[in-house]
Amino acid sequence: MKKITSLFLMLLTAAVVFTSCKEEEKPNNPVTITGIPATATIEAGGTVGPVTATVTAKDGLATFVIKKDGATIATVPFSGETSATQEFSYTATAADAGKNLVFEFTATDKDGSSATVTHVLTVGAEATTIRVTGNITGTVNWTADKTYILGGRITVVNGGILNIAAGTVIKGEAGSGANATALVIARGGKINANGTADKPIIFTSIADEIVSGQVASPNLEPNINGLWGGVLILGRAPGSFAGDVSEVQIEGIPPSDTNGLYGGNVPDDNSGVFKFVSIRHGGANIGEGNEINGLTLGAVGSATVIENVEIVGNQDDGIEWFGGTVNVKNAVVWNAGDDAIDTDQAWAGTLDNFIAVCGSETDHALEIDGPEGSLNAAHTVKNGTVIGSTAAQHGDFRAGARGTFENIYFFNFPDPAAGGLGRGTLSLSGDASIANFASGVLSFDKLEVTSPAGVALTTVFRNGTHVHASEVALHANTIGATKSAFAGWSWAAVSGNLDALK
Repeated sequence: MKKITSLFLMLLTAAVVFTSCKEEEKPNNPVTITGIPATATIEAGGTVGPVTATVTAKDGLATFVIKKDGATIATVPFSGETSATQEFSYTATAADAGKNLVFEFTATDKDGSSATVTHVLTVGAEATTIRVTGNITGTVNWTADKTYILGGRITVVNGGILNIAAGTVIKGEAGSGANATALVIARGGKINANGTADKPIIFTSIADEIVSGQVASPNLEPNINGLWGGVLILGRAPGSFAGDVSEVQIEGIPPSDTNGLYGGNVPDDNSGVFKFVSIRHGGANIGEGNEINGLTLGAVGSATVIENVEIVGNQDDGIEWFGGTVNVKNAVVWNAGDDAIDTDQAWAGTLDNFIAVCGSETDHALEIDGPEGSLNAAHTVKNGTVIGSTAAQHGDFRAGARGTFENIYFFNFPDPAAGGLGRGTLSLSGDASIANFASGVLSFDKLEVTSPAGVALTTVFRNGTHVHASEVALHANTIGATKSAFAGWSWAAVSGNLDALK
């Protein structure tokens, strides 16, 4: 039996009903069509099929014609086969909603005998909320006229592409442990989240009543966290891993899920585009002391574009890099539950123009860790404004930290004498970090601070880093972030939280 699969009718959104059959045939020259269901009903936006029609003709098949509402939409030629199969699928458009669509399937043999099967496709109302429960393969498009609910840990697998239109809202269901919801872009998968300043893409909790077109949540405060997981982008760029292995499992994803692996030897790996995106209320706990970051970047390559991103109210870190070479431009982190900016495993990119707004639970505004293996790449963090809190530390540079940190303004931190636990300080932890600072592998340039009255620079900037810092009056800074980059699209800006900044 010859199988013909050339016809795939994929229109946009639908529901289907197939009804009634009629056949026309000449005596002793029967033509038959079987396999088409009599009726079917789906919501608008749904897809019928693929279903397989089996056609037979004693004198050999000539054509198989498909009509929709009387108009021919496909003609499949045959070459005299006495039996063949034909696959058919249909995804209804928005215009199909609420209609009965009539499909006619006609098989004709070489002698002119024919059989026709008529199907009525009933299309229901178009769904505006889509619950996503399976991993993403092929190319999938999410659009702003629908809200997408993450019903679990959803992965864009190797070879998959997820396109997210400007203004789209994605909400994660509640869950913890193995049931924590998250969006994972696995190695070889791609995300094209192309938000705009007028229409940012928002990842948030299902408890959030926000809809497309809004920036501030109508019902959740910006310090609420842990309601769902977060977004993880994983690539094949190098990282410095313990034991000099080439790949490791990302934190926040159970080891049983191999889609959580990251690392490789492709510095210019491309995981897609991530622009004008706000991620909120995440950081669900998957185990003791193991939460998901707002945005996790595991060995993401330099061909990936990440610009204009916001993290609000995450239970763990705001943004954390694990190796990789990706650059990030225009980032704001507000109310991180642990660290606002965290770097690990010899990330080798640049963070340019950032604002960290520490909350009551924020530990470090900057937590910078050194390499874990023999790869000693370093990164650059520059042009930042860091707003402290009574609980926060300016920065902790640990375990052989490396890199360049320049043009950063700090204010609103406590007096270190009153804060305790390193709060209100920028410190170097461990002999390796101190040695790297002495050799210039770890460097600071043009740091400015507005400290509590009477607090000396040497008290705030420890281990000799004070020589690269200067005291300025509140908001009299000459360096720092350009806040206009965050206007309009970020909740932090819309809330007025950035108004006092230069």
